[in-house]
Amino acid sequence: MTIYENINRLTSYALLNSLITKEDVIYTKNRLLELFQLDGFENEEEAAALPQVKTEELEEILKEMLDWAGENKIFDDQGIVTRDLFDTKIMGQLVPPPSDVIDIFNTIYEEKSPEAATDWYYKFSGDTDYIRRYRVCKDLKWKTETEYGDIDITINLSKPEKDPKAIAAARNAKQSGYPACLLCKENEGYAGRLNHAARQNHRIIPLTLNGESWNLQYSPYVYYNEHCIVFDSRHIPMKIERATFARLLDFVTLFPHYILGSNADIPIVGGSILTHNHFQGGRYEFPMAKAPVEKEFKLKKFPKVKAGIVKWPMSVIRITAKKADDLVDCATYILDKWRAYTDKEAFIFAESDGEQHNTITPIARRRGKLFELDLVLRNNITTEEHPMGVYHPHANLHHIKKENIGLIEVMGLAVLPSRLKKELADLAKAMCNKEDLRKNEELSKHADWAEDILKRYPDFNSANAEEILRKETGIVFSKVLEDAGVYKRDEKGKAAFDRFIAVL
Repeated sequence: MTIYENINRLTSYALLNSLITKEDVIYTKNRLLELFQLDGFENEEEAAALPQVKTEELEEILKEMLDWAGENKIFDDQGIVTRDLFDTKIMGQLVPPPSDVIDIFNTIYEEKSPEAATDWYYKFSGDTDYIRRYRVCKDLKWKTETEYGDIDITINLSKPEKDPKAIAAARNAKQSGYPACLLCKENEGYAGRLNHAARQNHRIIPLTLNGESWNLQYSPYVYYNEHCIVFDSRHIPMKIERATFARLLDFVTLFPHYILGSNADIPIVGGSILTHNHFQGGRYEFPMAKAPVEKEFKLKKFPKVKAGIVKWPMSVIRITAKKADDLVDCATYILDKWRAYTDKEAFIFAESDGEQHNTITPIARRRGKLFELDLVLRNNITTEEHPMGVYHPHANLHHIKKENIGLIEVMGLAVLPSRLKKELADLAKAMCNKEDLRKNEELSKHADWAEDILKRYPDFNSANAEEILRKETGIVFSKVLEDAGVYKRDEKGKAAFDRFIAVL
């Protein structure tokens, strides 16, 4: 296709997906001509053309546009990073201004329902290519049966890996404090740079939570259905406090079909961004939400709150009530008690050398008319034996997962590194061929695990290798969560958990 044909195709795509109206067609074509440094179409027939297109053709249209623009020096094509910067600029020509997007969202919310509003906004975020659907669909996903129920495993491939040239270019690029981070509201419409993603096609929805200014958006690298991010309008650090519980419950009041949770607010047990207060949620039932309460207990101070310990590899207290305010009071009480709690016998210390160790990962949801909070007890103490954290995946599991166990993993969805797609495929072949894995630089880290698998599966072969490795990867992840649990699932651990419940 010529660049002119692709300009027409992209305009048709925008019209098909209601990013523009028929009155915007000429205007949109002219903006695209300007972007590609073209004076005009070659003839009247071409100028008027609006070819039929399908939504799924977007990836192909953008690829051809990028190839042409790179060849004609419209941008410096250095691979995935610069191509992502420029195709976001292309899509930015098609996206309505923030005020229009907010008006549409609010109108649908008021006239139809919260569910209809988020349905529209999620589709819009994909149609604008802010969520790159053609990358997300390449992610590997499966479920593994464990003693805690089915847990979800993903190998996320939608976030592009930078090549060494791009990494070097980003390191040498001019550093800027604007936007302060990738979560700041100042990203809306921002052109980006080598070390900061472009966001011309990004639109956010303002919210009021706990009387404060917050915002709703989706993750561009959706790990699950309608994976949303809710972030403070201020660039302030993560903090778990009374206001956190109020904000979470305000959100599920506004959007009862969504869940919302917060990463912890201290290193090791927190998420990857601690500098900007934010939550993550969406329209998805996580495995932890399906896990039953295995032991109920009463809190004398909160007779209207139902409480219990959840059957889960991590240490979870679930509280439920008819009124959100009752849960806010109860959750704050539990947080304050946990922050100050030390149990030397269980190797739980509230602080050492002035560093705070105890915090909570909270998750809010609705159960019909009831409000529910899961409070996951976290501790980030380290030792010489476990320098990355005592309650963190231990070294024997790092071949599968060694990164922080954040909110999403806590709830039972493993976000595993993209390297595993190739490694597991190569491992299956090597195991079937009975290769010496310890002599393989890439696969040697899996050697102990592979030997154990072969002992337990004497009929391991090319027909069942993928299924077995996927199952065993899921089991490793359940052990990762057990490592992250402050109270172990044995009798000694349960007795220690009971001691903390007695304090409550």
